[in-house]
Amino acid sequence: MPYFAESFLDKMQSIQANGYPIFFGESGYEFLNTFIDENKYSNIFILADTHSNDYCLTRFLPLLATDKNIEIIEIESGESEKNINTCVEIWSILTELGGDRKSLLINVGGGVITDIGGFVASTFKRGIDFIHIPTTLLGMVDASIGGKNGVDLGSLKNQVGVINVPKMLLIDTEYLSTLPQNEMRSGLAEMLKHGLIFDAAYWNEFKDLGNIDFADFDQLIYRSIEIKNKIVMQDPTENGIRKALNFGHTLGHAIESYFLENKAKKTLLHGEAIAAGMILESYISWQKKLLSAVEYLEIKNAINSVFETIVFEEKDLAPILDMLIHDKKNEYGKIQFALLDGIGNIKINQEVENELIIKSFTDYKS
Repeated sequence: MPYFAESFLDKMQSIQANGYPIFFGESGYEFLNTFIDENKYSNIFILADTHSNDYCLTRFLPLLATDKNIEIIEIESGESEKNINTCVEIWSILTELGGDRKSLLINVGGGVITDIGGFVASTFKRGIDFIHIPTTLLGMVDASIGGKNGVDLGSLKNQVGVINVPKMLLIDTEYLSTLPQNEMRSGLAEMLKHGLIFDAAYWNEFKDLGNIDFADFDQLIYRSIEIKNKIVMQDPTENGIRKALNFGHTLGHAIESYFLENKAKKTLLHGEAIAAGMILESYISWQKKLLSAVEYLEIKNAINSVFETIVFEEKDLAPILDMLIHDKKNEYGKIQFALLDGIGNIKINQEVENELIIKSFTDYKS
């Protein structure tokens, strides 16, 4: 997949999110530098992982115009680092390096970095300012938007965290040139989801991926960010419509967690698990007469044209179903799904019996 990060986003207006602005392209660095100068921070800390430190800070640091002391904190890459022990290490480093209430934490990396960085900043000294610079497609269109920050509890996804927004978000698609193909696909899953739950016309731009003009990919990224932000603005704390963003994630997170804790399985990227989750939950939507057979097959074929089919054995299903008990959307012990109500629409708070979930896995393999 080629990358085009040239002019589209530089021309785009910023988006006002719930309490913070989203800036685009190189012009965003001007706002960043002005903001840092005006707020007179005592220290600037940059949180990166091994990948973003090696490949992204070479672009970011020359564009950061400040005479403030800058310290880089590096953690290992990967979902396995998104835990409370890593937070303790970062809190300790911040303390040792003189971090105080007037410090700023800039999170430069993918979804793991923005998730854990936002959580660390929100809790250090009872809260310091932070800024997100997402460097992966998944980070740009999903993880960095909406103020969700947190860590996993063992293999259980995002069990501990807070909703707290950054001071700003800067989207610079130049960083995408550093990504391997599977990481780009991982982010693409969330873009497909945004079309399925909110905008049928946007979905139609993706459903035949072979005909996409990737010279326009920045425009697709911008629209994806618009969609997620519109949903979050209506429901910042996820009491209602924001649950629509969980389509594909109820089963997707359970699959991701199971494969993360099972040493015999290959660890899945977030988007790979969510892609499977969207097919499974589309099947359930069809079986509940919310989606037509034609729409279901359209979704299944489009997703399968991008993502490899995950191999599930019979013995995998029971532990995956057990994982559903820990899903954050559950209320009063009942598992809650967000299901498609036709392409472009969603129904939240849908209960699904285990028998139908098992049937969805059978169909997934066919």
